[in-house]
Amino acid sequence: MNRGFSLVELSIVLVILGLLTGGILGGQSLIRAAEIRGITTDQSRYSTAVQSFRDKYFSVPGDMANATAFWGAATSCPGEVSTPSTGTATCNGNGDGRLQHGAATANEPFRLWHHLANAGLIEGSYTGVSNSATTSGTDILFGSNLPRGRMSNSGMMVLYLGDIAAANTTYFEGSYGHTLYYGASNPACCPSSVLLKPEEMWNIDTKVDDGKPGTGAVLSFESYGPSLCHTQTPGSTAASSANYNLAGTSVGCALLFKNFIP
Repeated sequence: MNRGFSLVELSIVLVILGLLTGGILGGQSLIRAAEIRGITTDQSRYSTAVQSFRDKYFSVPGDMANATAFWGAATSCPGEVSTPSTGTATCNGNGDGRLQHGAATANEPFRLWHHLANAGLIEGSYTGVSNSATTSGTDILFGSNLPRGRMSNSGMMVLYLGDIAAANTTYFEGSYGHTLYYGASNPACCPSSVLLKPEEMWNIDTKVDDGKPGTGAVLSFESYGPSLCHTQTPGSTAASSANYNLAGTSVGCALLFKNFIP
């Protein structure tokens, strides 16, 4: 005799499916929360590594003018994508105390991670060069010339920005000094593509800074307004009046840690 499922059996199956679904969603939330916490953990860890390097070698890693005296000279300096460092042999920076990237200071932001790894202050192996075919290119490749972040397609890069004027439409005005970028890959520049939802960004900013996207040490890009990450129209002059777009539920923020290297 053909027999179907009873209502009790169907109910049990539905309950089990509900528990499995809830467990999966809850697990995803926990993973996401851990990834977000990991952002400030990474920032603190790398900041400590840079300070330890400066205490030992009296130079900013990447900008170090006598790095080859400690680890030998790479085959080609300042190097390019066709001549990556495969060991400790490296290139010198220009010693001006600023991690910049151009024809005269090529690859300093990438040599930063190579020098730190050579000094045993961070894990990993880094090429020390741009992933671009030109010496002034800034193409990035996480896990190769820059460290990976905790989230998919995320990573970090340090650049000297200096003072930003109020009319700038990419950054809020202020004195940035050396700035740590933490975002998704943007091959044309740096890790500046959106990575976080506004509420997630606000959560990080509130825990370690002032909870405002345009002021303090933890910042958003001004260009991700007025509807993506924050409420400010790019190019406006009142950074202190900007607020996170907490009503937004889409990923719209990338992170900046201002004055990462004092």
